[in-house]
Amino acid sequence: MPSHMIIVEKEKDFRWSDPSCRVMTAEAYLAEPVSPSPRRIVNLCRDFAYLSAGYYVSLLGEARGERVIPDVRAFSEMDRRDFHARHATVLERLLLKAPKMPRSVKALSLNVYFGETEDKRFSELAQAAFERLRTPLLRIDLERKTHWRIAAVEVLDPRDIPAGDDEVFLAGLDAYLHRRWHQPKPLSSRFDLAVLRDPEDPLPPSKPKTLERLIDVGREMDVNVVLIERKDYPRLAQFDALFIRETTAVPNHTFRFACRAEREGMPVIDDPSSIVRCTNKVFLAELLRGHDVPTPGTRILTRRHLDRIENEHRFPCVVKIPDGSFSIGVEKAESRSELAGIAERMLKRSEVILLQDFVTTEFDWRIGVLDGEALFAARYFMFEKHWQIMKHGDDGSHLEGPTQAVPIKEVPAMVLATALKAARLVGRGLYGVDLKQTKAGVFVMEVNDNPNIDVGMEDAALGDELYRRILRHFLHSAHELQQRRKVAGESPHLRLQKSA
Repeated sequence: MPSHMIIVEKEKDFRWSDPSCRVMTAEAYLAEPVSPSPRRIVNLCRDFAYLSAGYYVSLLGEARGERVIPDVRAFSEMDRRDFHARHATVLERLLLKAPKMPRSVKALSLNVYFGETEDKRFSELAQAAFERLRTPLLRIDLERKTHWRIAAVEVLDPRDIPAGDDEVFLAGLDAYLHRRWHQPKPLSSRFDLAVLRDPEDPLPPSKPKTLERLIDVGREMDVNVVLIERKDYPRLAQFDALFIRETTAVPNHTFRFACRAEREGMPVIDDPSSIVRCTNKVFLAELLRGHDVPTPGTRILTRRHLDRIENEHRFPCVVKIPDGSFSIGVEKAESRSELAGIAERMLKRSEVILLQDFVTTEFDWRIGVLDGEALFAARYFMFEKHWQIMKHGDDGSHLEGPTQAVPIKEVPAMVLATALKAARLVGRGLYGVDLKQTKAGVFVMEVNDNPNIDVGMEDAALGDELYRRILRHFLHSAHELQQRRKVAGESPHLRLQKSA
């Protein structure tokens, strides 16, 4: 059976010759048994709407371990007919280098097939659009007012390809299916780990001194640790793995880096699923409650339910916006009137907020968990005369309580077991589980992706061994990926040529 398959909705949708018997209908693909050797699947169905044939081809392809383009995430991130502004903003920078055209030309359209377009003046734009959207067939509409801009991007299906573009389409398809493979350097020689950081972040998860220590430990292990920034996105695929040391959020570039690393087959911390799950406290609350992980009493609050919950909830209580971090977006309400004011303000940012019982302790436990196992433990003490670990000033300043590292063997058994259960529900990444230990029991407050790790703080008990364990995790994950390729029928020493 071919290692590449092209899936279409109807046989007639693929009007070109098929000498290698690579074309299959969606109905046949969905009904076939799982392939013993996962393949590269090109989904050219007519529609990718939720629960459509195209949607199920990509969904089941991913579940079967096949490499599908577009995957579910790709077409979920872009509306079927509208182009999301965050993509347009990046791609329009390439239009600044657009070739000069007569002033009478006010608009034009580009058909893009696997990053190829007939108008070679816009080749760079076409390649960038394919790289960002991971969608095989696109039409990009451009318009000129004071300058050229992207008016719209539309997903095409094979029926939309004009006969005059046959050569370009087939060349793009063939290039995609026959990307060059190369012999990479063995993992035992040099392994390149990209560490994404923001030098301007006032609250980074790891300070510069810590990243310097990671570089030094990496050098001892023959791991080349390279600090990169947001501007280095185009060269991400040059590395073997990605370690995100910026505050993560789904709407910003950290999530885009994680998604691309995952698409490139690179081990990444934190992975996109962990970012989605950890950065939204509503998701976490439902996940933990559904698996009987003890948490303080937590309720989801919407504007419609505000009056009823105000009258039912005990005070004081904690009010949280779902995507807050570093104690930002977390406030305490002492009365119904305070709750109403806080909720009114937060509900302008989010349709849903959380109300949580207030639990007072001298410190919070932070258990660092990597791949389901405890990595470090620390006590985070409340800032003096404040109810949180971190106190934020109106001017953007912050103060925080002391951190005390604790050897894992000295952590109370119930604290450790509860933390591991919570982290394992989220995934296999690197997490910081915050817990409160009280007379009533142990309660999980949050599971954080991208937890703080700093020299003299979280690493005080383990020292350099903490960094060695993280680096060994990346090496082990890369080895696992090679083994999966071997099982899939690929040489364990070959990997897809990584784009620059």
